[in-house]
Amino acid sequence: MYEISIQNVTKRYDDQLALDNVSLRIEEGEIFGLLGPNGAGKTTLIHLLCGLIGMDSGDILIGGRSMKKSPEKLKALIGYVPQEIVLFDTLTVKDNLEYFGRLYHLSGTRLKEKIQSALAITGLKDHHKQKVKKMSGGMKRRLNIACAILHDPKILVLDEPTVGVDPQSRNHILEAIREMNRTQKMTVLYTSHYMEEAEALCDRLMILDLGKELVQGTKTEIIRTVTNESVVEILTDYLPTGITEAFQEVPGVKKASVRDGKIHLIVDSSDPIVEKAVRLLDGLEVKVRNLSVDNPTLETVFLSITGKALRD
Repeated sequence: MYEISIQNVTKRYDDQLALDNVSLRIEEGEIFGLLGPNGAGKTTLIHLLCGLIGMDSGDILIGGRSMKKSPEKLKALIGYVPQEIVLFDTLTVKDNLEYFGRLYHLSGTRLKEKIQSALAITGLKDHHKQKVKKMSGGMKRRLNIACAILHDPKILVLDEPTVGVDPQSRNHILEAIREMNRTQKMTVLYTSHYMEEAEALCDRLMILDLGKELVQGTKTEIIRTVTNESVVEILTDYLPTGITEAFQEVPGVKKASVRDGKIHLIVDSSDPIVEKAVRLLDGLEVKVRNLSVDNPTLETVFLSITGKALRD
């Protein structure tokens, strides 16, 4: 069994508290999403899980074994895909895979087999002779993943693996993760700045902010934390100064902002907010061009509990 148990983990960098008593459990064979705005502590938690840095207090157990007591044995179970592209630009795809494979003590026929398997999973078989410096960003991201899975890890940790990639590569990456999870029962810890990816891919999620756990559970469980909230978007002929402040004073409005040229409101679902909104805008001599009301989504929850969009 290779379940992950993160127990009351705290990490400081000098006087900055990066993680504050964080706990979570990831079941074997689960795809678990870690969400949070920049500076939330996601990468720090990943580095701790991978044994790259030490924790100040708490512990991380994999299959019941402590990362503090058995770091080398546990790190061998993990494939880590960092945010950065960690490849040799002047080498070919195959040369990079051979290099990283040898770091995992692979050689001979077994190394060749693992390279072919990694190329197939990431859709790079036809590019094995290509030099990295001539590859697109999306293909480099896919090769990053290929290098991390050569040793058949039980746990795959991916830190924003689709940042800046083209749609085709993004689809390749997401499908590769699903395939490895489905066929190899690989446990996956996934972070992303794309909410739609997390919703589609992950079985359960945790939202972190400022080093603290805000909420965790399935998508449905997390959305239920704000089931009394809806999103209202209003397109008007113009946006007068102070419009968000004016809406913030309206009873039933929890948050008001302007996004993509529209008035964006998070409101109490039980309140007749549409009538109030129209009345307020009429009083300001602002014409409503379009108005929509949406039920809570994971994005709604995230914005509500962090006060930020995921990509902030």
